[in-house]
Amino acid sequence: MEEKSSGKQAKTCFTKRMKKIVIIGPECTGKSTLSQQLAATYKTVWCPEFARQYLLNNGTNYTYDDLLTIAKGQIEQEDKLAHDNQNFYFIDTDMYVMKVWCEVVYNNCHTWILKQIANRRYDMYLLCDVDLPWVQDGMREYPDMQARQKLFTVYKELVINSGTKWALISGTEQKRLQTATSILNTTFLGPHASAD
Repeated sequence: MEEKSSGKQAKTCFTKRMKKIVIIGPECTGKSTLSQQLAATYKTVWCPEFARQYLLNNGTNYTYDDLLTIAKGQIEQEDKLAHDNQNFYFIDTDMYVMKVWCEVVYNNCHTWILKQIANRRYDMYLLCDVDLPWVQDGMREYPDMQARQKLFTVYKELVINSGTKWALISGTEQKRLQTATSILNTTFLGPHASAD
């Protein structure tokens, strides 16, 4: 899969500075699985989606204000788990996910979330496609493929317009991991690098 870039072409960087990679996309597209696999492959840390634990603890009858609490919890967790000595830091969802969630469900978005989007910087987005089967886990809300495709289009437009490098990740779990590692190696570690 070819890496895509939005806005200005950024120079490929082979330095040791930690690269923050966000795994993004609609629900049930393998974000958590890919985040875990990438962290294991590169022997580094990953930031889980805070919303999942929040909803497990507090129930799925959330409010608009709960989404702000979830967003703040996600940022706090992301900052707490970051380690500067790692090559990569994989982040399962970011504030774009919170923006989409707020706007889809409540047709509004908290200013705090929008400010976080404006102020936080990442090195790449890995956009997960909706080509994996949808599986109900008690928290997911959009089983319909048309709704999933619509959400995917929203995420794709966000990453295209973000000014940050991005790549589309699709296929089986194994294919997604292979595609992601190939893109990360070429973009950040050099064309002949491997994860080992």
